[in-house]
Amino acid sequence: MLYLQIVLLALITGGLVFLGLIIGSARHYLRTRPRPALGPTPPISVVKPLHGIDEGLEDNLVSYFEQDYPDFEIILGVDTADDQALPIAERVRARYPHIPCRILVTGKPPYINPKVYSLEQLTNAVQHDLVVMSDSDIRVTPEHLRVIAAEFADPKLGLVTCPYRAVPGDSFWSRLEAIGMNTEFIAGILVARRLEGMNFSVGPTIACRRKIFEDIGGFPRVKDSYIDDFLVGRYAHEAGWKVELSSYVIEHRIGTQTFRANCKHRVTWLRGTRCSRPAGYYGQVFTYPTPWALVLTLVNSAWWPLLLATLALRALAAHATGEWVLHDPLTRRRWFLVPVQDLWSWFFYWLAYFGRTMTWRGRKYTIQPGGDLTPIVRP
Repeated sequence: MLYLQIVLLALITGGLVFLGLIIGSARHYLRTRPRPALGPTPPISVVKPLHGIDEGLEDNLVSYFEQDYPDFEIILGVDTADDQALPIAERVRARYPHIPCRILVTGKPPYINPKVYSLEQLTNAVQHDLVVMSDSDIRVTPEHLRVIAAEFADPKLGLVTCPYRAVPGDSFWSRLEAIGMNTEFIAGILVARRLEGMNFSVGPTIACRRKIFEDIGGFPRVKDSYIDDFLVGRYAHEAGWKVELSSYVIEHRIGTQTFRANCKHRVTWLRGTRCSRPAGYYGQVFTYPTPWALVLTLVNSAWWPLLLATLALRALAAHATGEWVLHDPLTRRRWFLVPVQDLWSWFFYWLAYFGRTMTWRGRKYTIQPGGDLTPIVRP
């Protein structure tokens, strides 16, 4: 029993150090993030691949058509002409006839990652040198493009990736996942930025210079990868471009999730991390001090003061990301769900250790080392 307590104390100590890093990294981001000022407004191309109907899709699209920006175009894409998102895209385009907008039917994707193929087709059609790639479940305020353009006043900047505030639908499970994104996922990004610098990107919204696509070898380089968004930023950094975490926080509308859908999503994401970035996955064992402190207290109740101290520091770390960085009203209102989310996430961390398969758009894949996907062909 003594040895178990020593191991648990080591894990908790590592977790407390990580919580301290989160708080310090949040403060570092606020001090060093890009400081956009009024300046040039170069023309911008916004590309958005669509697939099916996301919850709130029409309002998400409208938010881009209502940008307070003098010169931009919007290019929307669907795989097939019978995609349910197409009538919504056409309806929104008709409401804003003064905004240059094209809707492309890109065809059946030949790549394993269909989003990569759609992005390739859409970016091939852009007219401007500054490109904003945004998912269909993203919603922004009218100053979004102005902030992005101002950040690109730095000629060394090649790519920015936007931090995002998850906004849930009307279910407990989506609220729990949103709290996890706003206190756990963003924490990992901030700590990585502080310790290593920005040498990666995250997917919901990436803005870059069009020359980036040529310099990184084009989209075919990531056509089979589950972590294509991460790799685009990594390859841009390796090509000599400056990569930065934007000062603009987007809204990621994750929609209403059932219990089953939430479980499936969590396992898939963590399996993808384990297979593509195993060092990061195994290092996550030190990012769960709350569950470890609870286990230690169950083993020996005399450690209850350490559990309280861990909960207090975890609350401060959640406040640093949710309030200081993301200005998240959900975490502010439902702060008591943070330890619940920690326990739920910890459970799936161990569950994801088993298996290498995932289901995406109705098809099953095996996740290979490095993040590439291999279809599972059934006889």
